[in-house]
Amino acid sequence: MNTWEARQACPHIIFVVGNNRKYADTSTRIIAMMRQFTPLVEVFSIDEAFLDITGSLGLFGSAETIAYRLKALIRHELGLTCSIGIAPNKLLAKLASDMQKPDGLTMIPPENISEILEDLPVGEICGIGRKVEKKLADLNIFSCGQLGRYPLHILKCRFGVIGERLKQMGQGIDHSPVLPTEKAEEVKSVGHSMTLPRDEVGRNALARYVLQLAEMIGRRARRYGLKGKTVHLTIRYGDFRTLGRQQTRSSPTNQSEAIYRDAMAILDTFDLTEPVRLVGVRITNLAHQVEQLSLFDKERKSALLSHAMDEANDRYGEFTVTFGSVLESEERGSHVISPAWRPDGIRRVDVK
Repeated sequence: MNTWEARQACPHIIFVVGNNRKYADTSTRIIAMMRQFTPLVEVFSIDEAFLDITGSLGLFGSAETIAYRLKALIRHELGLTCSIGIAPNKLLAKLASDMQKPDGLTMIPPENISEILEDLPVGEICGIGRKVEKKLADLNIFSCGQLGRYPLHILKCRFGVIGERLKQMGQGIDHSPVLPTEKAEEVKSVGHSMTLPRDEVGRNALARYVLQLAEMIGRRARRYGLKGKTVHLTIRYGDFRTLGRQQTRSSPTNQSEAIYRDAMAILDTFDLTEPVRLVGVRITNLAHQVEQLSLFDKERKSALLSHAMDEANDRYGEFTVTFGSVLESEERGSHVISPAWRPDGIRRVDVK
């Protein structure tokens, strides 16, 4: 929920600003622990990962033994609990991991799949969001058991190419392999999204958040030698309606100001009279840049300034040097984690 909603529910709540650099560092350490049991670790998000332990059973014993050893290692090294799901595939392992939170361990053996899915609401399956759930309800499909038995040709007519995948999800079928980071697809976008401290209305209220996101994207793109030609902006209204639009530039860029200007041009095409609770910005159509200063004085000065800001922020921390309007936000950075976070994409830091 939003912070203002939390305050309404609990007027005396105490808010603590999150330390995302510490989250990233802790996540990187946990992933390293996972790799002690198998090299096949796929990072799903900053706090979730899939492990294929098929080839590790002969060395460590049963899947349950590996799970208990991993939980004990994480608790001993970091003082943290975790929930683990064990199942024949990623879809069911994700489902199992959510069944006994916190500090749970749930197994779904093959012989119990049909029984577990029979009455399970379709919205409990990872990959079926609110919109798909509503469309399934229009077909009187409410449980995974119903989805798994539903005629395939009707699902294909209603949902197109994903109709077959939906039927398989209802049956607990998932053939996708666990892909370790080194085998993952090349990064196709650089982006961040931010849940606002409170729902905001109007261009001026949203501008500083767009600028903050543009600066974070620019820094990441410059760090890894990337430029993007297409700028995307996503907003989510207070009623959870989510809209996204994009704009393609004449030439690729990784300059924060240019990304900000394009994002604001897109923002002006939205209805900003309604409260907005989330803003997201990203760049796509990526190209690897060749380090070469522009011949034009203004562009050269802008690139040198960005480089100097990056050096200062890399050394002293995020937003040590930034645009003045970003500083108006008392909670800058506390609500932002990259939606496409990867452990190798975060600079390692020593966190005390």
